[in-house]
Amino acid sequence: MGSSGAKQTYSSMQWGYHQNLNIPLHSGIRMIRLHSFSTMAMAAVFLATPLVQYWAYLYPWGSDHNGSARMVGNSSYHENIAIASSTLSLIATPTSGAVPPTSTANPNPAIHYASGTIYAKEQITVTSENSYTISGEFSAPTTFGTWPAFWLTAVVGWPPEADLGEWKGTADTWFNTFNTSTVVVSGIVPWPTDLSFHTLEAVLTAESNNVDVRIDFYMDNELKTTQYGSGFVGAALWLIIDLQMEGSSGSPGPTGTTTYMIRNVEVTRSGD
Repeated sequence: MGSSGAKQTYSSMQWGYHQNLNIPLHSGIRMIRLHSFSTMAMAAVFLATPLVQYWAYLYPWGSDHNGSARMVGNSSYHENIAIASSTLSLIATPTSGAVPPTSTANPNPAIHYASGTIYAKEQITVTSENSYTISGEFSAPTTFGTWPAFWLTAVVGWPPEADLGEWKGTADTWFNTFNTSTVVVSGIVPWPTDLSFHTLEAVLTAESNNVDVRIDFYMDNELKTTQYGSGFVGAALWLIIDLQMEGSSGSPGPTGTTTYMIRNVEVTRSGD
């Protein structure tokens, strides 16, 4: 499972991206090293320095997407993005009187929640020389109307998109690959509803045609499905962790607070 060669392991205190991708590791493996977001960092009122060195607030395109949550958060506002005990929490809370009242993204749903998202500054590009293993541990809500995700999407245009974990208001997680807006492959796997942490991992490798990408999706170290991204080789991708609401997960959503927790996120690059 995973990239060829030995994979370097990091402790639960490490989370984020390393600023130098040219650190040579054994067996041709390079780890985009995980940065420590410990309780010490939280004691500093979650200062922007530890987070924004590797991650950015909101979506790459702004605060809105295709659900009813508007993402909020910056270096001085952390009500919807919190870190404690090396665990990231994205928190959605009901809101009213949003300005503007509807999402600026299609299909422009009404805004019913304030929530949190972050994306990795370092883009992921699979080539014939570089494969990637992306993993993390997730405590994901499955309540009707909650829509957390851990996903990759194109930097330019759309698709490509690969959902490494998506929860749509049921006791399942979805593994999806979008080749076009209508050519979509999905694998649906049961997900416990007790909010326990479970591991997701995706291994992205260029096919021999140097055009398509093979994606192996794992849950708790067990291969669940293999999908293929047509034309994904060479396409730069954003890695996003977000808690959307309603939309594909149904409405109305919960009337109280929803929390999505993430820890031990790792990105490993193999190759040059």
